[in-house]
Amino acid sequence: MKQRYLQWVLKYLPKRTISRWMGKLARQSWSRRLIPIYIRYFRVDLTPVKKPVHEFENLLAFFIRELRPDMRPVAREDHLIISPVDGTISQVGEIKEGKLFQAKGITYSLEELLGHQKKYVESFLGGRFMTIYLSPSDYHRFHMPLDGKIHACTHLPGELYPVNPMVVNCMKGIFVVNERLISYIDSMDCGKVAMVKVGATNVGSIKVSYDRNIATNQKAKKELFQTYDPAFSFKKGEELGWFEFGSTIILLFEPNQIDWMNYCVPGAKVQMGQAVARILKNGGEAIEP
Repeated sequence: MKQRYLQWVLKYLPKRTISRWMGKLARQSWSRRLIPIYIRYFRVDLTPVKKPVHEFENLLAFFIRELRPDMRPVAREDHLIISPVDGTISQVGEIKEGKLFQAKGITYSLEELLGHQKKYVESFLGGRFMTIYLSPSDYHRFHMPLDGKIHACTHLPGELYPVNPMVVNCMKGIFVVNERLISYIDSMDCGKVAMVKVGATNVGSIKVSYDRNIATNQKAKKELFQTYDPAFSFKKGEELGWFEFGSTIILLFEPNQIDWMNYCVPGAKVQMGQAVARILKNGGEAIEP
């Protein structure tokens, strides 16, 4: 009964309007007075933050705060793939029969997740995925998980349901209903990689550094598939963009390309720069350092 009531409330809540209002509010200069309240309520760790709290001009600036580089060391070994964000692993596993595991008894379609882009759907069938949830207390910039080139991007407008564990555990297919911004990466040693950024309630927008023309959470719901020639080269750990309020990242890998680190299990906390997978050599054994 509680789950059905929650689903009913979320269905009729004006999520997109609320998210735009929150975005406007957080940009107001007076919203800086809310920063100490935000810090206390969400128990934000200020140790790694680059600037003192009093220097942030508004709540949004604090939310997308930068960290001191020395606080997020990047695992530089070529055979290691890193977490692109700070967050909590909600699911990790294989893409079986075109389905990804969301929560107990709930799966969703790879084809729907990628917006029916047949070329990419076929690439990731039988591959592996990791879902990382960013809570309100987390650092909300995202980074490159490995050396590579971003050659294409898809923007799929959609809903903005919350993506916290309570909602994810009861709402079927939430990641294929919510707005998504997908970066497609060509790597030298790991095939194709997709980085799916999922919008959520109060996400004013998702920004990517390689294409400032992409605008999420807009009134006009127009799908976009954009290719880049030449592709944009990024090194592992380089910043790719940020969420303006929290959400989820889903990483997709082709079959026989990676093996997860043994601590990468649902519920585990990870930090940007931390190794989450090893690249496999010739589709088999792990590449040694």
